[in-house]
Amino acid sequence: MSEQVGFTLRGRNPDVLTCIANLSNDEVFTPPELANRMLDTLAQSWAADHAGADLWTNRSVKFLDPFTKSGVFLREITNRLVKGLAEEIPDLQDRVNHVLTKQVFGIGITRLTSLLARRSLYCSKWANGPHSVGKGFSDESGNIWFERTEHTWVNVKCSYCGASKEAMDRGANLETHAYAFIHTDNIKTRMAELFGENMQFDVIIGNPPYQLNDGGYGTSAAPIYQLFVDQAKQLEPRYLSMIIPARWFAGGKGLDEFRESMLSDDRLRSIDDYLSASDVFPGVGLKGGVCYFLWNRDHRGECQVSTHFKDWPVSTATRPLLEDGADVFIRFNEGLSILKKVFAQENKDSDSVVLPADKRFDALVSSRKPFALETTFKGRKSKKEGDLLVYQNGGLGYVARESITAGLTYIDAWKIYIGRAAPGTGNRDTYPHRILSTPFIGEPGSICSETYLCIGPFDTKAEAENALSYLTCRLTRLLILLHKPSQDTTRKVYTFVPKQDWSRPWTDADLYAKYGITQAEIDFIEKVVRPMDVTADLLGDVAVDGSDDE
Repeated sequence: MSEQVGFTLRGRNPDVLTCIANLSNDEVFTPPELANRMLDTLAQSWAADHAGADLWTNRSVKFLDPFTKSGVFLREITNRLVKGLAEEIPDLQDRVNHVLTKQVFGIGITRLTSLLARRSLYCSKWANGPHSVGKGFSDESGNIWFERTEHTWVNVKCSYCGASKEAMDRGANLETHAYAFIHTDNIKTRMAELFGENMQFDVIIGNPPYQLNDGGYGTSAAPIYQLFVDQAKQLEPRYLSMIIPARWFAGGKGLDEFRESMLSDDRLRSIDDYLSASDVFPGVGLKGGVCYFLWNRDHRGECQVSTHFKDWPVSTATRPLLEDGADVFIRFNEGLSILKKVFAQENKDSDSVVLPADKRFDALVSSRKPFALETTFKGRKSKKEGDLLVYQNGGLGYVARESITAGLTYIDAWKIYIGRAAPGTGNRDTYPHRILSTPFIGEPGSICSETYLCIGPFDTKAEAENALSYLTCRLTRLLILLHKPSQDTTRKVYTFVPKQDWSRPWTDADLYAKYGITQAEIDFIEKVVRPMDVTADLLGDVAVDGSDDE
């Protein structure tokens, strides 16, 4: 058997990495198809920057996956380089040795994944083993490094990643999930320790862990993927590409600083946004979708934004990531043009994506505890004289008026109640959907627990009903969606919604006419936002508890 045939037979068909089960929704294995899509984007950018040159024919470019799990990125990079360097390095074994020892590097996130990555890349869990396709390694790790790393506890949390000591300080027999790439004060020094003093990576690419338990209420977890992005930028590669949850666009716990830095970074050259994570990670539930981006150190400019969802045509536009006056990324390209029309009408003196303070609907929306009552609050089952009616999780109750010390301006006015939890579909992102839980009128003498937000106050029932009609409009809910990163519908998601005249009811036809919405834009709105019939939808909701099920 020739050397070339022997190597060729090591190809996996069917590819085990297409069907491997994920560790969790926090550590998600990347399908080969997605990895190759990201590599195609990288190669296109390289060609554009290097007079059409083929990245995969360059024997000096160094690649790093600093959080390798299955090894799929390193494997696919190696496959491309082995083919691309055939003319320059004719001998197959010499070519394989060169690529594996000089060009591809990885850091395992756990001991298990380091073994899996070596198996994918070297066809052996030991780089210097007899079955390894690489013949130039003197140790079993090769260029895929892993050593157990410990958290640095300050009180009850890790000072590097914010993990909970109670959840993660679990003894030597269990993984710490203290990822080496982010548990260091100086990432350049750390890389020199692992791979050599003069190591400079041209490309950093991969799929980082997403979150860790932070010791909050219940199963509270904090995102950590942003730490990997920031750390990778510190290494100053030519190109950086990662796939991460898309919730950073507009929200996410502790992501405000990261969002600001990303949206103001004009080296971010492309974002491919997938509205449903299951379109790229089958069976994985990540609310809000995922995105992969390409960051180019040496070339600045506007970003090419592409939106993907199932069989919809891909929407692509080149635009700034941060529009004037906005503090979030406007996710839909079509939605941005609609938003600009709304603001142009409401603020004729400026085309800025900002509403005058006196025209913003969010001023009518309460804080998350409008009457300072927790979600778990349960009122009395029977009413006493002078009691207030309480809309609470699971139904209705009563409470003494004098016990309520917050939200006093709402109590004896007409208002609207709306659940904080948006319509849910388990772990799936589906379109069209309602965006909001079904709102309903709150009569004078009523209050609510934290399960609901309160909108108002209104002087008359008619005004409240007219405002309710406005919330049912598809255009209104699209404007909410543009600022809504998750199921949680706090006051902030109403930032882009203008107030209207509450002396009259509103329909989408009225709003389309007012803001000059075209038929193509209407078609887009109707593709994204489902109709809302307040009476029918409210009857279908779960026991007036604010949690809808589409």
